[in-house]
Amino acid sequence: MAADNACDRMPPAPYHVGVDRAADLSRLHVIVPVRALEGGKARLGGALDAEEREELIVGMLRRLLREVAAWGRAAAVEVVSPDPAVLALAVREGATPVAQGDQGLNAAISQARSVAMSAGATAILVVPADLPLVSEQALRRVDDAADAALAAGRGAPVVVVAAADARSGTNALLLAPPDVIDPAFGEESCGAHLRAASAVGASVRLVTDPDLGFDLDTPDDLDRLDPRVLAELQALGAAP
Repeated sequence: MAADNACDRMPPAPYHVGVDRAADLSRLHVIVPVRALEGGKARLGGALDAEEREELIVGMLRRLLREVAAWGRAAAVEVVSPDPAVLALAVREGATPVAQGDQGLNAAISQARSVAMSAGATAILVVPADLPLVSEQALRRVDDAADAALAAGRGAPVVVVAAADARSGTNALLLAPPDVIDPAFGEESCGAHLRAASAVGASVRLVTDPDLGFDLDTPDDLDRLDPRVLAELQALGAAP
């Protein structure tokens, strides 16, 4: 997008809100939406066969869950998916499985958010499972941005948006309280999330990080990925 897109224009300063909507980062849950393995990443079909694509999806999910565990900040992790194999993998990796009841991504995230809030979450961090470079350090940068937003907001809700490389999409979204805005992942979601945050007077931070900014969807993305990283992810996905 052009340099003056909505992801480059920060919302105005937040107003003070009541205690019932005050931000609290003490019990952060990570929500990871994952589509079904069969037919997943179909746009990579010209470069990878079905088995290789499944290995890649599983490898990226395993990497993400292990980086979250190494980060050590999450009180719990909810993996939401319509695929029983993904949910079984989530259990083996120490996450809470949420059987997706709706086909839409944002509906699935909202479903997992309800599970997290029922378990006592005061904040959520949504991170899709197709980020091959996600790292503990990148997650820490999002956490640091949330702390900065909390300090600046003086009690206002907190919204942190980690932009995709193209600056029009969202690759991670931190919300405190968890329902301060609704998820709007998809095309132009970065601007949509920032506008929604501004509308409720949230304290907002925009994070641009190369490890979070790169999502793997197309053959062009695959060409940009270090072959050694691809091999590592596929080996991780193929492991028992």
